[in-house]
Amino acid sequence: MSEHYHGGPETAIKLKYGIIITAVILILEVAGGLMSNSLALLSDAGHVLADGIALLLSWYGVRQAQKPSSSRMTFGYHRVGVVIAIINAISILAIAGVILYEAYERFFQHPEINGVMMLIVAAVGLAGNVLVVLWLHKEQGENINIRSAFWHAAGDALASIGVIIGAIIIMTTGLYWVDAAVSVLISIIILVSAFGIFREGFRIILEGVPHDIQINEVVSTLKTLPEIRDVHDIHVWSISSNLHAMSTHVVVDDCYVSEAEGLLRRIEDTVKDRFGITHTTVQIECGQCGKDDLFCNLSHDDDHDIGIIE
Repeated sequence: MSEHYHGGPETAIKLKYGIIITAVILILEVAGGLMSNSLALLSDAGHVLADGIALLLSWYGVRQAQKPSSSRMTFGYHRVGVVIAIINAISILAIAGVILYEAYERFFQHPEINGVMMLIVAAVGLAGNVLVVLWLHKEQGENINIRSAFWHAAGDALASIGVIIGAIIIMTTGLYWVDAAVSVLISIIILVSAFGIFREGFRIILEGVPHDIQINEVVSTLKTLPEIRDVHDIHVWSISSNLHAMSTHVVVDDCYVSEAEGLLRRIEDTVKDRFGITHTTVQIECGQCGKDDLFCNLSHDDDHDIGIIE
């Protein structure tokens, strides 16, 4: 298995501070939304909750990656974070549904809203999210897990800008329905984000192929190595969102064990550099694959994934 970067102690500390800032923003927006009667602020609080969960899972992933595996948990506890993500994605979908219902009601009621308080709280939220984005900017280029948290925070910063614009419109025009309109837009963002988390978690639990990897392309790449005559019985899956694994059988001409060892290293380096697959198990064979083996019957245009994880 190859070494790979998960993020060090400094990254974990930055994520921890990001979680604290996000929690403070969440409390302020819930309190501010209730006091100002702004559904847009409460909607943004739901979005902040989703982002806080993303940061928490990223922090958890970094911490778990720093722990050595054991004889009982050879892959560690990475899947715990995936299960938590799925559960929270479902709860966030429910929150978005409640917000949409309340927004529908407000389109007809037009309750009075404190635009000044709405503006102040949204501005504080924007400042906090910008700070988190700046903190994670360097690390997000090195780790897909951190990159996910980074873009969640960036998305929430944009949502805060939407609330600020809505507050300014309400203050200058008195059009209170704008608050409901902003709430709908933020709810749509939440729904897309939560469904993405759920779909990715569902794919990982089912051990589906990561969305950014094509099996046919992996096979074609392996076949470019001159020693490999054929590839079959290939499996690619995710242990967590940023930890991919592969097992496969490769057919080669008869060779010495020392030559096979060199080929194994080249296979590991190839799939790591090209596809980000860092855990690799390869079985080397000298015979042709059987007609019932997985990839022998898998045509290059065969794609029958379950719709929800496509």
